[in-house]
Amino acid sequence: MATSVHETERKYEAPAGSDLPPLDGFPGVAAEAGPERIDLEAVYYDTADLRLARGGVTLRRRTGGDDAGWHLKLPVGEDTREEVRVPLTKARKKPPEELVDLVRVHARGEALEPVARIKTTRERWQLVDDRGDLLVEVVEDLVLARVVGDDSAGDEWREIEVELGAGGDRALLDVVERRLSTAGITRSTSSAKLTRLLADRMGPKPRGPRTGRKATAGDVVLAYLHEHTAALKHHDPAVRRDREDAVHQMRVATRRLRSALQAYGKVVDREQTRELTTELKWLAGVLGEARDLEVLRERFTGAVADLDPDLLLGPVAARLTRHFAPLETAAHEAGVAALNSDRYIALLDSIDALLTSPPLTPVAAEKAVKVVPKLVDKAYRRLARHADEVLDTDPGVERDVALHESRKAAKRLRYTTEAAVPVFGARAKAYRKRIKGVQTLLGEHQDSVVARPVLRELGVQAHLDGENGFAFGLLHGLESGAAARIEDRFPAVWRAVKKPKLS
Repeated sequence: MATSVHETERKYEAPAGSDLPPLDGFPGVAAEAGPERIDLEAVYYDTADLRLARGGVTLRRRTGGDDAGWHLKLPVGEDTREEVRVPLTKARKKPPEELVDLVRVHARGEALEPVARIKTTRERWQLVDDRGDLLVEVVEDLVLARVVGDDSAGDEWREIEVELGAGGDRALLDVVERRLSTAGITRSTSSAKLTRLLADRMGPKPRGPRTGRKATAGDVVLAYLHEHTAALKHHDPAVRRDREDAVHQMRVATRRLRSALQAYGKVVDREQTRELTTELKWLAGVLGEARDLEVLRERFTGAVADLDPDLLLGPVAARLTRHFAPLETAAHEAGVAALNSDRYIALLDSIDALLTSPPLTPVAAEKAVKVVPKLVDKAYRRLARHADEVLDTDPGVERDVALHESRKAAKRLRYTTEAAVPVFGARAKAYRKRIKGVQTLLGEHQDSVVARPVLRELGVQAHLDGENGFAFGLLHGLESGAAARIEDRFPAVWRAVKKPKLS
């Protein structure tokens, strides 16, 4: 059974002749324990071309210390990674399948083999507050690292790690860093021992597209595609583990990629990305099954909680659980099956190929300040056509469809504007916020459209099972009223949007 912890740590270069400074006198620190000597040995696993390391991920089998086991480290944010741990067993000589699954987005079926062996002689100090809670841990490591299969390829060095304890905060990390700096100990350029050892094999990190007022249209689109490709890959392991909000975030990244390729088809050749956008639509659809169920369950649960208890006739909450639990389980399993499929791997490969060798048009070389506003305006005109259709349509199914199409058009306009933020700054941010408000309003309407048939089904089934379906009928009526009020508000909301003016 895997467990996980979040670790926030910083690594420092400790050049020859430098000494670790005294660790006393820090604010909030009541006592210092240490040094404690620990001998550690770890074997790191990766693909032959180091796909995990290039993705900022490390997988190792460590012995020694108080956390021996298989460790998978996934990037979370600045200085922070999630460490997923699986205990050691005598029979297990290869990485556990549950960890292999979590790096599939990087490895994509390639074998994970030992690539490095690192021995560490560690001295550890722990700084605690007056209650004994750990604020920060400082370790000094003497490292002996070797590349597996090449005994001549290796290195030895000394480094300092400072890790935040459960009772500490980032401000204390900054204070410790200033103390280290006075002793000539500076931040490391490598985030992990493995990447330092394999730096020559990994090569320099590719430079990203330019941003700012001098960026080209191609720079703007590629920067946006790079950002949300990274987001898609980042959320993949969390979706597999059924983490809260993970499906939503991965689905949003997928939709942003698709919208950008559609809206900026004059920059990245639309004809050459049609197959990719079709596959992105497939992935968003698969993820959408789980997300839509999650939204409905939370919507109904919240609505039930807001009702007068006297109106809750029958086991309403229990029926919601019985209805949604098996559907959400099945949707999660279907989503994971899709992420394990050859089709998904091919999609990831296609995205990487696009970013490596993008099919840019001649327009891509033009200045973004000239090209992007025209494409944002085109997305606005698309929304305007759908909004006009809403205004010309009577209430009913046709208007529901028109509102839904307007919502999708608003989403595309929002994402198209979002890509322009690095160039146009505050104006683009403000317009994006305005469009997000329209999208959110229309999203509430669509959620109501989707919710009502489900509530009817729940009420009918409750009646057939001998229960009272009154509460579900009441919720259905509330949903109808909410949708009608949104439809009444829409004309005024739409008139307030106005045309985009980015420059």
